[in-house]
Amino acid sequence: MYAIIATGGKQYKVESGMKLEVEKLEANVGDTVKFDVLLVSDDAGVATGNPVAGAYAEAEVLAQGKGKKLIVFKYKAKKNERKRQGHRQPFTKVLIKSIVK
Repeated sequence: MYAIIATGGKQYKVESGMKLEVEKLEANVGDTVKFDVLLVSDDAGVATGNPVAGAYAEAEVLAQGKGKKLIVFKYKAKKNERKRQGHRQPFTKVLIKSIVK
């Protein structure tokens, strides 16, 4: 059984027991969060909706963190303009416990 969930403006294909990093959620480590399900597929068939009625994915928050540093370098030729900036995207690591249909 798998599902497509929506969180943080993105969609993810998830299964029970799967770990993934999503956009930062306002939840503490150890909390349980529920995600809206856009599609559920199991032996009985496929159910779709926005969201699917009565379906959700339950996940446990494992960690909060920041990704690798990305360097943003802006440069304008012949103008002596240079700007160097770093960025670390915050994320939340979750473990999908179950998908309820």
